Amino acid sequence: MRSDRARLNCGTTIPVLGFGTYSYPIDLKATELAIHTALKVGYRHFDTAKVYGSEPAVGRALTVAIDESVVEREDVFLTSKLWGSDHHDPVSALKRTLQNLGMEYVDMYLVHWPVKLKPGANNAVPKEEEFEPELDMEVTWRGMERCLDSGLCRAIGVSNFSSKKIETLLDFASVPPAVNQVEMHPMWKQRKLREVCGENKILVSAYSPLGAPGNAWGSTAVVDSPIIQSIALKHNATPAQVALQWGVSKGASVIPKSFSKGRMEENMGALDLWLDDQDILDIDKLGERKILRGDVYVNQTTSPYKTLEELWDDEI
Repeated sequence: MRSDRARLNCGTTIPVLGFGTYSYPIDLKATELAIHTALKVGYRHFDTAKVYGSEPAVGRALTVAIDESVVEREDVFLTSKLWGSDHHDPVSALKRTLQNLGMEYVDMYLVHWPVKLKPGANNAVPKEEEFEPELDMEVTWRGMERCLDSGLCRAIGVSNFSSKKIETLLDFASVPPAVNQVEMHPMWKQRKLREVCGENKILVSAYSPLGAPGNAWGSTAVVDSPIIQSIALKHNATPAQVALQWGVSKGASVIPKSFSKGRMEENMGALDLWLDDQDILDIDKLGERKILRGDVYVNQTTSPYKTLEELWDDEI
């Protein structure tokens, strides 16, 4: 049975298949065209962020679609994120995001990373001198809750938070995060994090659910896996569809990114695929291979975080 949406702990629902809008270099026109195509294919969840630079293109494309009655605003789920240089004032940051988008609200607003950057630091890969030594997440989260209370967003959550950071946040949060968006795919299964988030009714949302093939920082290890290819052949599906449906079967939402109509349709077809128990077991036995630890700190070995384990302070 096809499952299109997941229920969040705040009561709303989210499409389990999202559409990522990060691209490098940024091409706003290509992003707009891709969103128009994605809407026609059936996508209703669009994921952006301040640091992606795609908010204006996403907003323009959705505004045109809404004005032309291609889709109603309430049928679109729109996610954006608080960048590290804006922890001091999430409300003002979200207001600027809404100006970029031309929208009255976003459906989900996430803390992009659990690190603080100096004001004006807007590079996707921050320089060493742009990091602030400490982040007071309690102050940040109070600002996120004010965003929710003021109606600027319908739900709040986090991104790239480890199990320990989730547990720490829950100690003081009046409103628990609805989502934790992290890298997750068959080569990095996030077992512990899924367990912790599941116990607290926090949806895990998977970016790079295919291992980011085609990107300089990604890998084809997921789609090239003989096990995944064998399962795809068994079901007359594609390796990408198998990987995406595996994520959905684990109770996660998945956010692939492709501006190709053929790939968009292929990814959407993952929702019509059913993996049996043996398929899931075979994928679960695949060895872990951490292709990517987020889209920012991959090569930051000289940053204040001497190793990635200092940022991801436990196995997430």
